[in-house]
Amino acid sequence: MMTTQCLRDLGQSLWLDNITRGLLSSGTLQRYIKELAVTGLTSNPTIFDQAIRNTDFYDDAIRQKTLASKSGEALFFELALEDLTAAADLFRPIHSATGGVDGWVSLEVSPLLAADTAGTIQAAAQLHARAGRSNLYIKIPGTREGLAAIEETIFAGVPVNVTLLFSREHYIAAAEAYMRGIERRIAADLDPNVACVASIFISRWDVAIKDKVPDALRNRLGIAIAMHTYQAYRDLLATPRWQKLAKAGARQQRLLWASTGTKDPAASDILYISALAAADTINTMPEKTLLAFADHGAVKGSLPVDGGDAEAVLNEFTRAGVDSAALAAQLQCEGTQSFANSWRDLLDCIMEKAMC
Repeated sequence: MMTTQCLRDLGQSLWLDNITRGLLSSGTLQRYIKELAVTGLTSNPTIFDQAIRNTDFYDDAIRQKTLASKSGEALFFELALEDLTAAADLFRPIHSATGGVDGWVSLEVSPLLAADTAGTIQAAAQLHARAGRSNLYIKIPGTREGLAAIEETIFAGVPVNVTLLFSREHYIAAAEAYMRGIERRIAADLDPNVACVASIFISRWDVAIKDKVPDALRNRLGIAIAMHTYQAYRDLLATPRWQKLAKAGARQQRLLWASTGTKDPAASDILYISALAAADTINTMPEKTLLAFADHGAVKGSLPVDGGDAEAVLNEFTRAGVDSAALAAQLQCEGTQSFANSWRDLLDCIMEKAMC
């Protein structure tokens, strides 16, 4: 049995953190679905920037859309929606077979809206309507302004992938925003079955502190943060508040591990896949990591629902001078800025190709 299927059997979904037109046209994504148990896909501005910049799959489409007087963000979103609706159609049988639990793709609102709650709400509704696919998440960052947008977007019935979460506290805030949106739908006599996932970024923790802690602590912080968050996730699902919503027909907001490609060349290339196996979660991984896990991965057990030794490990980092709360805020800020930079680079690249 493929090790990727072993994760599926454990109750974890495997999603691909990548999208290119070549993946679609070559049949590679369809093969990953069939052979590697891939059941979903995520995208972000950096992924699209690399896909458009480093291939020629989009060149003709960019020129044609430019001739049709399209430019900038409008042109990009047409390209992105073409790719993601095609991917959503490939995942449609999985989406149907799992009752909407799996088979999703994700599209991010413009990162330039990160501090604009009203603009994010409007963009989320418009993008989801344009896609016309029930299995497409709109990605909204879990920032202060984003949380307000998430609540309103859930209330409006639009599925949300909450992105750029870096800690247990970030996750809890995202879960609260989701539940408030669902509670408002119930109060308004609307269907509470609106899908949502909460994406916790893992590897960036270890990159941020790799030269600031003893070797014994290297590549351990991201996993400890994940374990700490998983405990909060399981605890929340057992609360009377959530149980009431579940009985009313609400769908649980699944926890998603993001940024799970290993950045340290001295560490295992499947470090964050093997360590983060857990029921009722999703691991979205780069293509290179997916193939590595399929080749030599192993499932050695599941994350403990009680957090295991996460508290003890986090205390070790505190003693080593790491302020986890401050670092979480810093990482979220840096992540927001990084996606904004990629967005600007992406639009510049489209402009350059439009002029060729």
